[in-house]
Amino acid sequence: MKKTTILMIFLAFVACKPSSKKEQVEVPEPIEEVTNKTKYPENMAKVFEAHGGLELWKSMRTLSFVLPNPEAPETHTIDLWSRKDRVDTEKYSMGFDGEKAWLLDPDKSYKGDAAFYHNLMFYFYGMPFVLADEGIVYGHAEDLVFEGKHYPGVKISYNVGVGASSKDEYFIHFDPETYQMAWLGYTVTYRTGESSDNFRWIRYRDWQRLSGVLLPQTITWHNYEGRNILDARNTVTFDEASLSNKPKPDSFYGKPEGAEFVEIKKS
Repeated sequence: MKKTTILMIFLAFVACKPSSKKEQVEVPEPIEEVTNKTKYPENMAKVFEAHGGLELWKSMRTLSFVLPNPEAPETHTIDLWSRKDRVDTEKYSMGFDGEKAWLLDPDKSYKGDAAFYHNLMFYFYGMPFVLADEGIVYGHAEDLVFEGKHYPGVKISYNVGVGASSKDEYFIHFDPETYQMAWLGYTVTYRTGESSDNFRWIRYRDWQRLSGVLLPQTITWHNYEGRNILDARNTVTFDEASLSNKPKPDSFYGKPEGAEFVEIKKS
């Protein structure tokens, strides 16, 4: 997913207005502002507003949270404008300097795919706002039904060449009364490059407000059969979360001494 590089489009034009004399004076007309709401389906715009609004989200610069893993708690820090990021634990660190992913792991204790993982949890945590990124195509989604309640939704796909895999697809479903996000369905296709109809489902219902923005406190993966949502499988908690309009220095996200650049592993 790419970061949205332009939040608003400004159009300006100059009109020539004749004076009472023969000479003409160019008078600039007021700039016409095209709001973000025109870019999104009505329901999607209402979801953003229910979580504090895109304007407020886009004014923020630094997001951080801790995943309290028993073996290695992870502190995630993200620059929301550049999408540079960093994940720190007591044993290893990883991040993205704006161009490449890196891993600092002196004891070779990290067994995962750092190039894939370094920003993965940010995208789950930054919902629904990351679904306003550039290159997204919005479509219709049939209601998701869970415990007899209907949750309207929007289908999310990507233009060719956007993100690690433009064939990834998402479904966002929201509460029809509050418009707060309720479910996320997603595929991950980066290892194969092929489309998939196997959607995993995450429930969003536990929220915390940070600097006026509503972001998740916990998210829960559910077992499923297609679009039939079953019992809860596992829950991830986001602790010590903070949201600020102040940036970290660029050096914070740079590759540290002793670290190595890494590429996504292929299956």
